[in-house]
Amino acid sequence: MNLSSAIECLLFVAGEPLNLQDMARALQCDEYTAEEALRELQLRLGESGSGLQVVSIAGGWQLATRMEYSETIGRLVTRNGGKLSHAALETLAIIAYRQPITIPEIEAVRGVSASGVVKSLQEKRLVAEVGRKQTIGRPILYATTQEFLHYFAISSLEELPVLENFEPEESDTAGGLLANAALAEASSETSQEAIYPDTP
Repeated sequence: MNLSSAIECLLFVAGEPLNLQDMARALQCDEYTAEEALRELQLRLGESGSGLQVVSIAGGWQLATRMEYSETIGRLVTRNGGKLSHAALETLAIIAYRQPITIPEIEAVRGVSASGVVKSLQEKRLVAEVGRKQTIGRPILYATTQEFLHYFAISSLEELPVLENFEPEESDTAGGLLANAALAEASSETSQEAIYPDTP
C-alpha cells in the first residue's frame, strides 16, 4: 500500500483536520512513518501542480484547495451564509485577543450589547463557554475554539496578527477596532477562503 496515497484518501474523507496519531492508527504504522508519508504527499501535490495542498490547521492536517483557485471555486460555491458580519468579526476579535472574557467586558469594549452576537458565534462553534469569572455574579467566560482556528486556517492563537501599539489600558473602543482590523486582515490572507465545505 502506498502510504502517501492512503493519507490523501484519509484527508479527503475526513472533512476536518486529522492529527498524526489518527493517521498512524488508520494506517497501522507509527507516527514517524505517517509523518514521512504526509511530507511525501505534500511534495507530490506541489510538484505535480495540483490545485490541492495539505495544510496545517487547528492542530491537525487537512486537504485544501490552493488560494489561487479561490475565485474560480467561489463562482461555483455560494458562501454568503457563512460570512461573518462586521459586528460578529469585531466581537470575535475582542474574544480572541482578550480571552477568557465575559459578555459585560465585551460590551465595555464595543459599547453595545453583545449577547446576541456571542450566541451567534457559539452556534457557529467559533467560541464556547470556558468557565465563570470569580467575581460578583460569576459571569460566564468565553474563549475561542478549535473551529475558530479552523475558520481562520491557523494552527494556534500564536499565529494571530500582532496588534502594534495596542495596550489593554488604552481606549477600549480603539482597542476593539484595532483587533477587528487585525483579524479582518487575517481572514483575507489565510486559506480559509479556499477550504470547502468545512468553513462555517
